[in-house]
Amino acid sequence: MGGGVDFKYPALEICQKSGEENFCLEGKELPFKLIHFWRWLASDLCSNALRGTLAEFIVGQAMGCLPETRLEWDACDLRTPDGIKIEVKSACYWQTWPQHRRSIIRFGIAPSLGWDAITGEISKEFKRNCDVYVFCLLKPGQKTSVDASNLDQWEFFVVATKELDRKLPKQKTMGLATLANLDHQQTDFNGLAAAVKKAAGK
Repeated sequence: MGGGVDFKYPALEICQKSGEENFCLEGKELPFKLIHFWRWLASDLCSNALRGTLAEFIVGQAMGCLPETRLEWDACDLRTPDGIKIEVKSACYWQTWPQHRRSIIRFGIAPSLGWDAITGEISKEFKRNCDVYVFCLLKPGQKTSVDASNLDQWEFFVVATKELDRKLPKQKTMGLATLANLDHQQTDFNGLAAAVKKAAGK
């Protein structure tokens, strides 16, 4: 851990796994592996919880800033090598479950007491703990064609946090109409890195 904090119980050292690791019992390998758990857990890329994590991964790939393993519960979702702190939010018109109509798009933008995973400290005021928001919209025209691994189906809206703080200081969520009235950049995956750097003033 960094930040000069001396923890009684330091963080676990998490190493990236291959998926070929076997589960064990009584010192013996069992016939199922970590990859079987991953397939069971993460095959539904459209689920609300997993789609948000997938969006982080996609943005991290665009920015070239993914750590070896995901850091849970940090104050921001991603940190670039040049110091940009990014918050990633995702939404989709289509859900895994049966629907009568398309979902209404809402993104969470609430200020919070951010916990810094590096220092272990909690901020003393409610605020947005990042420099830039990336709002990721998965938007195929038909439900039957949804494929979250197809980056052509994603659209990205990049907003500087100071713009949200100026126009929506206490708002907790917003829809596309509100987003359209903010100073923002709309881009595909190829233009995402440049849009984030521009919003951050880099």
